[in-house]
Amino acid sequence: MKVYELQSNAGIDALKLVERPEPKPQADQVLIRVYATSLNYRDLIVAAGNYNPTQKYPLIPMSDGAGEVVGVGEGVTRVKAGDRVAGIFFQDWIYGQLTRQKMKSDLGSGIDGMLAEYVVLHQDGVVILPDYLSYEEGATLPCAAVTAWHALVTKGNISASDTILLLGTGGVSIFALQFAKIYGARVIITSSSEEKLARARELGADETVNYKIIPDWEKQVYELSDRTGVDHVIEVGGTGTLPKSLQAVRIGGRVSSIGVLSGRGEEVDPLPILFKSLTVQGIYVGSREMFESMNQTIAQHQVKPIIDKVFPFNQAQEAYRYLQSAAHFGKVVIKLTQ
Repeated sequence: MKVYELQSNAGIDALKLVERPEPKPQADQVLIRVYATSLNYRDLIVAAGNYNPTQKYPLIPMSDGAGEVVGVGEGVTRVKAGDRVAGIFFQDWIYGQLTRQKMKSDLGSGIDGMLAEYVVLHQDGVVILPDYLSYEEGATLPCAAVTAWHALVTKGNISASDTILLLGTGGVSIFALQFAKIYGARVIITSSSEEKLARARELGADETVNYKIIPDWEKQVYELSDRTGVDHVIEVGGTGTLPKSLQAVRIGGRVSSIGVLSGRGEEVDPLPILFKSLTVQGIYVGSREMFESMNQTIAQHQVKPIIDKVFPFNQAQEAYRYLQSAAHFGKVVIKLTQ
């Protein structure tokens, strides 16, 4: 079978298409023919060698993928041949709290990921896709969608009275926009592109802020939230944006830290957290239980993931570079079959 490997930490150029034997499912395992995968910013960090300091190579990258079960091992009862499934990000995080041991089961870093024609996963590490979604759409869910769901719903307890601030228009932020509108919340979203902001308004964003035109966007957000601050910030920027997010949120509000798009390692003043009695929570994707709960809700509301561009399998490097350019709105997908 054809499979992509990261053969070193030399970045996107280290991504090579190679041949490997087709895997065989053992007891409690399922064989999946992968039809589509989707990229996350995390995949760029992994390729650059900045994600796991003890990363082993060669590595099959990418956490997100969807396909058809084409074989099952002895004892498999959760799924059957012909089922349409997606893998879960942490193969061992089924429910409950994340632990150090569960963290070692992350697809596309701790263990081989989904950028292959066939993969074998434990039966507990897959979820059934909603019937109305294509494989390409299903492949966008495991990381970005579950992360947004975990932040807003599982821990955020979102309600119609909330005002949510979303930074940028990447995968997590656009899923968060879609989920927030399901619950009737008010959404403010930022971008440096007027075109992207217009698309966000089409999806239901109530207010938009161009941070290229308004560098002090936190002040504009404060004004747009009746000079009280927003209830919840989905913070994807890291230390480059976190100080502004702490200013934009209301007293007693919540900041969900889920990304480092603008960098990490710089100092952040903790006083706003103290003085404003803020809840700052780290969100690291989520469990299978969260994934399945999310699927029930998106199926009920027929939520369609927003895919910016689909690349063929033989253009995986180009897909990585497109994500790296930050030109995308929503998700970038790699399709394995014609």
